[in-house]
Amino acid sequence: MSDITVKNNKFVSAVIVSAGNSTRMGGINKQFLEINNIPVIVYTIRAFDESDLIDEIVIVTRESDIESVGFLVKKHNIKKVSKIVCGGETRQLSVYNGVVNTSENTDFVAIHDGARPLVTDKVIADTITTAFEYNSAATGVKVKDTVKQVNDNNDIVATPDRTYLRFIQTPQVFNKSLYLNAVNTVENSRDFTDDCMLIEAYGEKVKFVDGDYENIKITTPEDVELALNYLNKRRDKDA
Repeated sequence: MSDITVKNNKFVSAVIVSAGNSTRMGGINKQFLEINNIPVIVYTIRAFDESDLIDEIVIVTRESDIESVGFLVKKHNIKKVSKIVCGGETRQLSVYNGVVNTSENTDFVAIHDGARPLVTDKVIADTITTAFEYNSAATGVKVKDTVKQVNDNNDIVATPDRTYLRFIQTPQVFNKSLYLNAVNTVENSRDFTDDCMLIEAYGEKVKFVDGDYENIKITTPEDVELALNYLNKRRDKDA
């Protein structure tokens, strides 16, 4: 559980987006892959269900998976899920459908990838409380390797200073009204691949929050083995 008890009376809805087609998993539905006999999506939902800062959870998934996700929610005794809704043709459309299905009381939305099952309570809390202060916040990690920019011929043309580079993860937390205003104002807003891009295009700043390198996204079969190793390490640490 989070050690943060003061919410400033803000109602926070988590929007768990799990409506992708899993092309990099060879068509295997990654949200139902099991790690230590528990589906990936269950780990993800549980993390937000157990956070003191989350009031409700809206899950966005493929229409064909709504019943299966609902079964898992009941089976694993998850309490805060208010709705399970159908995703759209793009990620932004899926996120938007999740946001508009949150409670009318919602002040902030915490958008998270369903395939990031290792997110910690600390990362969730740090990102949400930062958004309380700045209206927008996103977690991520510092880039460790040197990054090169190339042209169409694969010639290296630049070496950005990695001091200012970050790998952005989720959750990404936004004032709900700000998010909806951005969707309704920014041209082609529902085609963006990242929620921060929407707020940036709207002209607002997003505050970066130091996160966790273990907060990986399950996108390839190799990621499943990596997630298992991280979970076993956490279990041994807590033993």
